Amino acid sequence: MLAIIQARLSSKRLPFKVLRELNGEPLIMHVLKRVLRSNLVERTIIATSSKKTDDKLTDYLSDKKISFYRGSLENVAERMLGCAKKLGAEEFIRINGDSPLIDPMIIDKAILLNKKDNYDLCTNVLTRTFPKGQSVEIIKTEILNKHIKSFSKTEKEHVTEFFYKNANKFKIKNF
Repeated sequence: MLAIIQARLSSKRLPFKVLRELNGEPLIMHVLKRVLRSNLVERTIIATSSKKTDDKLTDYLSDKKISFYRGSLENVAERMLGCAKKLGAEEFIRINGDSPLIDPMIIDKAILLNKKDNYDLCTNVLTRTFPKGQSVEIIKTEILNKHIKSFSKTEKEHVTEFFYKNANKFKIKNF
């Protein structure tokens, strides 16, 4: 399973938050290390924007030899889709870059549940069953590709919102 960690430096509430240090390390490293503790994630990549505002993030990732993908700042759905397509992923798990306490066991639980059936989306967010910061969403690349043209501006920023609003049209597993 491919894990895509979405991150950017242009947060309005806390600019540069993914590079702000927490216990001597940038926040993004805490997220990455937690995701890497998953037993079922096979590949991890940071997806950020191609805007100059994220150059410091990609410079940091390059220095640490961490894989990253650059795409649209505003259209996060397009960025996720482009990354998944480039890596040939049939599906991917979406993790927020500001979730330093993400639980690798929740990630593994989602992957195991998703393997049991052919879901369009496997999530713990449709009906929130875990605290914020523990959000895990596995998205089928083909389904995202098929519907992204119908996304509103807000849905492009919040990748899975379209699916939640139209839950009756998709095979969704909420755990």
